[in-house]
Amino acid sequence: MRAMILAAGFGTRLWPLTIDRTKPAVPFLNLPLICYSVEYLKRFGIKEIVVNLHHQGDSVRQSLGTGEKFGVKIFYSEETEILGTSGALDHARHLLENDTFVVMNGKVITDIDLHSAIETHRNRKALATLVLKENLQREKFSNVLLDKNGNIEKFGPFPDPKDKENIPLMFTGIQILEKEIFNYIPQKQFSHSTTDVYPKAIKEGKIVAAHISQGNWYELSTLARYLDISLEFLYKEGKTFVYGEGTTIAEGANVTNSILWQGVNVGEGSTLHQVIVTDNVTIPANSKLERVVVVRRDRCETIEHGEIVGENVIVSI
Repeated sequence: MRAMILAAGFGTRLWPLTIDRTKPAVPFLNLPLICYSVEYLKRFGIKEIVVNLHHQGDSVRQSLGTGEKFGVKIFYSEETEILGTSGALDHARHLLENDTFVVMNGKVITDIDLHSAIETHRNRKALATLVLKENLQREKFSNVLLDKNGNIEKFGPFPDPKDKENIPLMFTGIQILEKEIFNYIPQKQFSHSTTDVYPKAIKEGKIVAAHISQGNWYELSTLARYLDISLEFLYKEGKTFVYGEGTTIAEGANVTNSILWQGVNVGEGSTLHQVIVTDNVTIPANSKLERVVVVRRDRCETIEHGEIVGENVIVSI
């Protein structure tokens, strides 16, 4: 069985972390996010993985290479124009159409039992099986509605935070697909699975099954989620911050609950709390920073938002 990791997005909501890399190449505790997806699939015996590329594709290639260091084989699918979550599958059809395959996003950390999801898929004789989770915090993920048989009926709007009685279900992006799914994907054009593919298949009576998982699943698509989830993992290890290779913190500086990438220099007397500092940034002495991202000004071709402070751009989280 092969898998495909979706890694072609622009990562707009993670700007400025995605100035020089795509979202799946952003480091999470010093390892590019997409590496966690590769290791996850490998744990479940999947050793042939397709990765689609578009925005800053070289950053993913540098992270994964051929896959040899992970014990897998990586096939790259280049998109000259971004094709969406199902258009990407059509573009890589020649690499996937021979057998059942798995699709997941390259921006998640998870321990969901994939074998259990595959078992559900086979038992239901489904065209597709989507792995869902209860959205207990009623975050802004589309509500997935099921029929009486536990199959997917439709995709609804974001959950109402005032509705405390019904627990909404959200799609994790993990899905198991039969090769017949290609009969429902528009060819050679942009399309999304949840709007252009699954509704059509469901209307024709095909089984799009739901597998509701109790496993852990973390999606890092915004600055706040990136920081807060990173800190959650650090706290579990008894740490309050992490730093990459070549980073130096001057005597008298105080760094707490922060993420420092590679080559960072924190000046004497500085205080950083809940701060993300990207590669090769110098924090001037006696700086006081809290819940912001700091990037080098010369790395920004355009400054979408934030404040220029000396040689850096500072963006609120």
